[in-house]
Amino acid sequence: MSLSLLKRAATVLVLVAGALVATPVQSSAAVLLPTDYCLDECDDIVPPGQNGNATLADILAHQALGFRPPHSSDQLAKYAGLVSAYTGLTGEQIDRFYNSASFGVPAGQVERTYSPRGDVTIVRDKSAGVPHVTGTTRAGTMFGAGYAGAEDRLFVMDLLRRVGRGQLTPFAGGSPGNRELEQSIWRNAPYTEADLQTQVEQLRTKGPRGAQLYTDVQDYIAGVNAYIAACMAGRNCPGEYVLTGHLDAVTNAGGPEPFRMTDLIAIAGVVGGLFGGGGGGEVESALVRVTARARYGTAEGDRLWAAFRSQNDPEAVLTLHNGQSFPYGAADPDAPGVALPDAGSVTAQPVVFDPTGSSTSGVQVGPAARGVGANRQGMSNAVVVDAAHSATGHPIAVFGPQTGYFSPQLLMLQELQGPGISAHGVAFAGLNLYVLLGRGQDYAWSATSAEQDITDTYSVPLCNVDGSAPTTQSQAYLYHGTCTPMEALTRTNAWTPTLADSTPAGSYRLTTYRTKYGLVAWRGRVGGVPVAFTRLRSTYRHEADSAIGFQAFNDPAAMGSPAAFVASASEVGYAFNWFYVNATDTAYYNSGANPVRRAGANPNLPTRAEAAYEWQNWNADTNTADYVPVAQHPQSAGQDYFVSWNNKQAAGYSAADGNFSFGAVHRADLLDRRIRAALAGGAKVDRAAVVRLVEDAAVTDLRAESLLPELLRILGTGDPNAAKLAAWQAAGARRVETSPGSHVYQHADAIRLFDAWWPGLVAAAFRPGLGDDVYAALTGALQIDESPSGHTGAAAGGGSLNQSQAHKGSAFQYGWWGYLDKDLRAVLGDPVSGGLGRTYCGGGDLAACRQVLASTLAAAAAEPAATTYPGDASCGAGDQWCADSIVQSPLGGITHDKISWQNRPTYQQVVSFPAKRGDDLTNLALGRRATGNGTFIGFSAGAAVDGDPTTRWASWWSDDQSLSVDLGSARTLRRVILRWEAAYGARYRIEVSADGTTWTAVSTVEAGNGGTDSVTFAPVTGRYVRMAGVARATGYGYSLWELEVYSR
Repeated sequence: MSLSLLKRAATVLVLVAGALVATPVQSSAAVLLPTDYCLDECDDIVPPGQNGNATLADILAHQALGFRPPHSSDQLAKYAGLVSAYTGLTGEQIDRFYNSASFGVPAGQVERTYSPRGDVTIVRDKSAGVPHVTGTTRAGTMFGAGYAGAEDRLFVMDLLRRVGRGQLTPFAGGSPGNRELEQSIWRNAPYTEADLQTQVEQLRTKGPRGAQLYTDVQDYIAGVNAYIAACMAGRNCPGEYVLTGHLDAVTNAGGPEPFRMTDLIAIAGVVGGLFGGGGGGEVESALVRVTARARYGTAEGDRLWAAFRSQNDPEAVLTLHNGQSFPYGAADPDAPGVALPDAGSVTAQPVVFDPTGSSTSGVQVGPAARGVGANRQGMSNAVVVDAAHSATGHPIAVFGPQTGYFSPQLLMLQELQGPGISAHGVAFAGLNLYVLLGRGQDYAWSATSAEQDITDTYSVPLCNVDGSAPTTQSQAYLYHGTCTPMEALTRTNAWTPTLADSTPAGSYRLTTYRTKYGLVAWRGRVGGVPVAFTRLRSTYRHEADSAIGFQAFNDPAAMGSPAAFVASASEVGYAFNWFYVNATDTAYYNSGANPVRRAGANPNLPTRAEAAYEWQNWNADTNTADYVPVAQHPQSAGQDYFVSWNNKQAAGYSAADGNFSFGAVHRADLLDRRIRAALAGGAKVDRAAVVRLVEDAAVTDLRAESLLPELLRILGTGDPNAAKLAAWQAAGARRVETSPGSHVYQHADAIRLFDAWWPGLVAAAFRPGLGDDVYAALTGALQIDESPSGHTGAAAGGGSLNQSQAHKGSAFQYGWWGYLDKDLRAVLGDPVSGGLGRTYCGGGDLAACRQVLASTLAAAAAEPAATTYPGDASCGAGDQWCADSIVQSPLGGITHDKISWQNRPTYQQVVSFPAKRGDDLTNLALGRRATGNGTFIGFSAGAAVDGDPTTRWASWWSDDQSLSVDLGSARTLRRVILRWEAAYGARYRIEVSADGTTWTAVSTVEAGNGGTDSVTFAPVTGRYVRMAGVARATGYGYSLWELEVYSR
């Protein structure tokens, strides 16, 4: 079992094998469905499956026979299948590739109903095993969330709380990946137990919602611990506890330790640090500036640094594209508070001390490690279309977070219903007391990582408390003139081999040094004076505060309008872009505890640790300060469309210090270009159209789509290799298979050429003109590539290994595509806004640049595929498709098949609300007279309009069969919902009539796939509605549990 990749993710589900002892009360009945204004137009998915708990028997059966527990893998094929089917996707086909996200569970779809205590009922659905938790009290809902969450993710929850305390290796083993993970977390979010408890207690001081949060956490923890007691009594706790040596399979000794409230703070620190941070890269940026000055002089060096910095590039794609400006982060680069490090003096602060045993062996710094510390966790995307540009007149959203791929997934699906809470969606394991991203009664919300600057780096003068001369290794610092000892936050970790991890015994001490100005990340000199460079994050010591905003997202009373949404989202201190839709409105808001900086400070570079340059009204003991007001955060309501893929939010909203990626080419362009084209000329889109364009972006190579036109203009297409690239570019520059399951790409050789070409091309274009030292400093700030395979080649340089990792899906966030685009246009003589100041390819000479391109392309053509795609634990060398493929990295004993690459949210919603609170949602067909032109004996037409989901109509076994309903009077009609039994219509028409004789087709379904079909059409008046079959999908007739008709 591999646990080495956990760290990349960290901002529910199925019946476990075996019966529980002290089993909750069981029932087969469904609970009352809550009001749902989505009318079957809310869908979502999160692979591989809901069930993340496997008993020891399950794991052994999987290893021996390939068996997987129910619901552990049943969303993976749906998720993967969209890649090969999106081009012709229709609205009726969406549920082939997504789950229904409707509230409640129809009786015919109930897999299990049980009550772990008297004030809560949990219903598991048959289709995915998702828990639908309904409490008669709020405490019951919270208890049920904890119980269901532990049923589905107990071992992952345990891993996350250990990671959050820097204690993964003693629990899960000392593998290199586990070591790198806990080291990463301990560098960035270390806490003592007292720190964690203080954050718990602080919740009660944060008004009524804070007090409610404190109580909710207590009730949630009680539910988690109730499940632990039940699985111990039933001897069916996750088998990983046995394999890691924490539970004796024979005596039942040991087992999961009870959860505490502080565990949620530890987990929140992991998740928030991974996905909700921003800034902290001032040293990396400063090193570029210092190196450029050394080579080119102060003026020219500063100009070069500013050009590549891309802080406010006028060509950057924006989420707010209607001219809005939200100035933030701009400052004088020579402000008095700036502290540039002396050249050659900077070294990273180590975190590992006193290693023994296996910890002394060389550890490859894995993707699980550096991604946390890099402060670049660009993930998640969104496309939101307003009502005016929607074919139905109601806003549409296709959005979700990219949180990596794991088995089981870090995210878990759930529905929560109770006093003050009504939501369906996902939450991170161990934080599922609320739905973090999802939908409410008549609204939906999601987020992307924003990465704006909420972390600053301070240059802190060092000293020795005995008065001796300081060195760069001194363990005390000057705070307001007083020599103050650093606080050493320490974990001593030891491990021994287990069945899960055979790493030999070893140990080490993890120590991070904390100052009032934050955590020590680097050491060096400024003007010859020894300093520590510390990182201070505005949300450090406030990891749980953002939960108040998530609590509000789940409360219908707090989310009824764009203004209410903004008020709720503004409670989130982490840096996120939030998106909102309801039946009529769309909205966007950028959250984050953006500190107010004093005049004289520059947040883009290290700041002198002096009172004059501290955050305004900063309290060092509580890490609180003045924050930028809500009105000054980027926000909008009613823009024609929004796109986000971790791109620049708005004009003037500066890219954070170490973020050099907001340039002329960004992966958000893949979304922006497509939605602009879809809406051109006044066209409108529906849900399926938005899914199609988002998925098309998900399989397209950004580099090829954006850069190949310019490259080929310079290079020409006479060369056979260039001709291959031109053909691929003309076909759409997609990385898709020749046919589903072929594991061979269309234009495979062109893709191989381009993957091999890019690293060498960038180096040859820029290194000669920049010089080796400046080029190296720049690649330290921004890697040159982030291809799907992750193998960027020896020339890639810089950046986080997380961004260069294979099999993670997310790609093209960080790279030099914007730089090369500007340079090539300059060489060609095309207009460039915010250029690089000089041309680099071929020294600016077109012919010389053409030679650079030709020679590097020839070298790429000669490069063996095994070099371009080196083998790894999942793939053989040279296997292109496999190198790109997505792997569900195992966090437990169950593994899954690889799937084709797609650059897509891990959890994705497809939502539109035809109605809102106060609208009439009457099913016009309920109880009305129904007639079938061929009805099977015992399955009358009236059974399809009786409101009973356990009775059904069935036709004769022929194609030309129909079911009609008389609504009693003429009504305005907009929608028909068909709830099919197994015998469904592959092709059929929805027809309307005023007299029951003359029929008009209002919609034709050509590719029905069963389940629930929500068929919408332009408003029409009619008294009679008919489903007219054209072709059956099975050898039987047509069979419907319910036929529903709505005016919405």
